Amino acid sequence: MLKVGLTGGIGAGKSEVSRLLAGYGAVVVDADRIAREVVEPGTPGLAAVVEAFGESVLTPEGTLDRPKLGSVVFADPAKLRILNAIVHPLVGARSAELEAAAGAGAIVVHDVPLLAENGLAPLYDLVVVVDAAHETQLARLTALRGMSEEEARARMAAQATREQRLAVATFVIDNDGPLEALEPQVRTVWAELTERARTAGAEARLE
Repeated sequence: MLKVGLTGGIGAGKSEVSRLLAGYGAVVVDADRIAREVVEPGTPGLAAVVEAFGESVLTPEGTLDRPKLGSVVFADPAKLRILNAIVHPLVGARSAELEAAAGAGAIVVHDVPLLAENGLAPLYDLVVVVDAAHETQLARLTALRGMSEEEARARMAAQATREQRLAVATFVIDNDGPLEALEPQVRTVWAELTERARTAGAEARLE
């Protein structure tokens, strides 16, 4: 098994890279999706979030009001740390389950937005960073996600710096340009991943 960490700043285009890698055959473990699952109604995760932040972060239907919670935690680093302390262990446990189910020969891509922030790079055989300039991120967040510039800047500021992400990168995918420029880069990275997985498998058989 080859364990790959995939990360990138908000608005950098990591989700599109993840989608392309899944299309090539990677087993993608999506931390964002899991983070939503572990706070669904009836879960211990949601109960812990409500205990920490109050019932005002719930919708009338009893689900987590993500925009409301986001406006609270991304404006206050201490509250963000509280939320992360609740959610991250639950995400880590579920991610480990999915990885174990992937099989020995799989290329498992862990899609982890906060990989650099949480010092997770050593958990993976290599790290792929999707990179974009701050101006590009800001433009995408305001135009495509409907965020105000203030909200977008707060989300970006709550993450690692561009330099911190690049410092842990084995491969960097530049997503400053149009979408059609992305796929050839992902294809090249996938070829390298498959070669590394093949080599690792061969070495394991010789041991």
